[in-house]
Amino acid sequence: MTADRNSPAGPSATPLPGEEQRLRLVIEAAPNAMVMVDRRGLITLVNTQTEKLFAYNRAQMLGQPVEMLIPQRFRTHHHAFRDSFFTHPDARAMGAGRDLYGLRGDGREVPIEIGLNPLQMPDGPYVLASVIDITERKRAEERLRLIIEAAPNAMLMTNAQGRIVLVNSQTERLFGYSRDELLRLSVEALIPERFRAHHQTFRNDFFAQPDARAMGAGRELYGLRKDASEIPIEIGLNPLQTEDGTFVLASVIDISERLLAQRATRVAEADRLRQSILDSLPFAVIATDVDGCILTVNPAALQLLDYRREELVGRSALLIHEPQELRRRAEEFSEQTGLEIPANFQVIVASGSRNTADEREWTYVRKDGRHVPVNIAITAMRDDDGRVHGFLKVAYDITERKRTEAVIRHMAHHDALTGLPNRALLLDRIEIAIEQARPRGGRLALLMLDLDHFKRINDSLGHLVGDRLLLGVSQRLRRCVRRSDTVARLGGDEFVILLADAESREALKPLTDQIAAAIAAPIQVDEHELLVSSSIGGCVYPDDGDDPTTLLKRADTAMYHAKANGRSNFQWFSAAMEQESRDRLALATALRRAIESDELSVGYQPQIALRSGQVCGLEALARWNSLPWGEVSPDRFVPIAEEGGLILLLGERVLRTACRECVQLQRSLGRRLSLAVNVSPRQFQQPEWPQVVRSALLESGLSPADLELEITEGMLMQSPDRSVAQLRALRDLGVAIVIDDFGTGYSSLSYLTRFPIDKLKIDRSFVRDLDADAADAAVVNAIIAMAHSLDIGVVAEGVETLQQQQYLQQRDCDQVQGFLYSIAVPLEMLETRIADIEHRHGTPAPQSAA
Repeated sequence: MTADRNSPAGPSATPLPGEEQRLRLVIEAAPNAMVMVDRRGLITLVNTQTEKLFAYNRAQMLGQPVEMLIPQRFRTHHHAFRDSFFTHPDARAMGAGRDLYGLRGDGREVPIEIGLNPLQMPDGPYVLASVIDITERKRAEERLRLIIEAAPNAMLMTNAQGRIVLVNSQTERLFGYSRDELLRLSVEALIPERFRAHHQTFRNDFFAQPDARAMGAGRELYGLRKDASEIPIEIGLNPLQTEDGTFVLASVIDISERLLAQRATRVAEADRLRQSILDSLPFAVIATDVDGCILTVNPAALQLLDYRREELVGRSALLIHEPQELRRRAEEFSEQTGLEIPANFQVIVASGSRNTADEREWTYVRKDGRHVPVNIAITAMRDDDGRVHGFLKVAYDITERKRTEAVIRHMAHHDALTGLPNRALLLDRIEIAIEQARPRGGRLALLMLDLDHFKRINDSLGHLVGDRLLLGVSQRLRRCVRRSDTVARLGGDEFVILLADAESREALKPLTDQIAAAIAAPIQVDEHELLVSSSIGGCVYPDDGDDPTTLLKRADTAMYHAKANGRSNFQWFSAAMEQESRDRLALATALRRAIESDELSVGYQPQIALRSGQVCGLEALARWNSLPWGEVSPDRFVPIAEEGGLILLLGERVLRTACRECVQLQRSLGRRLSLAVNVSPRQFQQPEWPQVVRSALLESGLSPADLELEITEGMLMQSPDRSVAQLRALRDLGVAIVIDDFGTGYSSLSYLTRFPIDKLKIDRSFVRDLDADAADAAVVNAIIAMAHSLDIGVVAEGVETLQQQQYLQQRDCDQVQGFLYSIAVPLEMLETRIADIEHRHGTPAPQSAA
């Protein structure tokens, strides 16, 4: 008994006399039936619970074979088991997991479980059997079995190893196995191969932490039937804890019918949704069968086509298509595919029937016969076997898009102001004209014209008036040519005329004269009567070029030559002109180098005060004596500097040099002289120009009161508000403002009161014919009188004769300059030249004629 205090006796323990008494007391107090049997199988000891269990009294059992308590059918097996036990005695259980019964004295059997423990007594080995009545447990198990059997779902119970230990009839029906077959299977045998590895992991996790849960809800789960077919299932799991361990009871539901119902519901909902979408779509949707018979249409299609539903359903889709378009598309599609496509419904669906969506532009014919351009996407509708059973035509009206595209195409190829073809369309038409003329040896002419001094109109009267003038010119040009000719506008005031089937240059002279006369005729724009002339250049195909770009370039070269020759004339292209253009390019390159290397100089033309005859000022003029080019006239290089953007650098160099040299001359003469410096439009537009002037004054030491900046009327009117600000910034420096070339612009004379102006310089064109042209004399008289009334000084330039000088003296003109007194000379010649001028002209002025 000392070997194990928790058991009646260990396998090798031999109880002592006192201990044996205690053993008997322990057995008697045990809650279970306790029976001790010797090696012969005779009962040697029982307790009260044994008497109750087997319905024998103690005397009836003691000394009797233990088989009296075992039903007849188990006794043979029990003899063998008892012999085996005493040969190898160890504690073990009997009846767990299998049926074992005891036989009561009243002949009734009772389900039991037995626990065996060997005892070593002084007189030999014994076995102590603990017998438990499991009648209630059996009844509970039976109730469980009946409940499981009666369940409407498949029910199966497995142990922790996944072996199936219990199933019901529904399980047999669901999986197609018999009950005996199922009880020999692992639960994984009822699961498709692709899920088994995951299920084993899940089973292990479940038995590690058993709790009620559902499997398959919200995801796909399948069972595997005996015939290898799969069934969609959902599983509910419940853990069962018994004396034999933990089991899981699985409730398996076949959800095939539910999925079918759900699928049917989804299909119905999808159909309703599709119909709702179809009805609400802004696109015209038409469904047809394979032959083009209309099956259904949506409201948008009815609205687009102006039909009622019953007027379309059942009719051929060809009803709404234009026959000529069908024939044309059939020819195109047949050529593309190499198939013979008939001009019927097949041409509409030919692409869709080949398993691709066909999206093209078509024309629908409304009920009222009106044609509507549409974009149609055609898709083949197929059944589950992939067979085409109809077509779906989804269309939308592209009328606005077509209209917009037409406008965009027109804008892309036409001038926005005049509506004339632009450069891109002109080049295309020249190309076409050349292709038509080349095979038959034809000729065509290209005329390029530019309005003379158009910028002055824009500057003085505003761009709105300028645009109205351009419109008038474009209309006159169109009236001068044939419908087969083209008048184009390249931009600004440049126009091009393409004359198809041109004859010789001599034969075109009447037309060119007509064009020049048409432009020169007065044009009324609001209250303004405008007079403009044009410089025109021309070239001929194939004499002057055989491609559009070359012809345009050479017409431009000829036009530029016309402008250089005094404007308002016509010039045909010649090779010499092109050489001159190349010379201009080379001259521009040389000019840049000359400015950078300080190769340019400044010449000075004296200005004489008419009252005293003394030199009172100088006009600074740029001069360029180039080694390869010789003496280059300012009329030649200044425009090049303007075009090439060099005028800013050139103007600043002239200003700084002139200020510095004027100070030197003033010191040498010992008296003050004013210095007039021309300002280009680009210089005047620079916000920083006042700072450049200030820097030149500070650097040279010239008094601001001695510096006069000459600007033109057009520069003032280009942006009046900005001009006022710029002039004030310059006047704040203390310099004087002179208006150069006065009288040649179109501006209103009211600007003289708006701007801070100190002097007006009468343009040489009015001075030239003073003694011969009464109109010019009247203009000069008016300018002098108006300027003096506004307390503005007057300078007349271009004085070349004594008669001109005397006329100006008589009209109280303040100052003059011109070749009568001196050309522009360098600084080193100025002292001598000034002395000579004052010697010749330094006499008191005559009295005014007034």
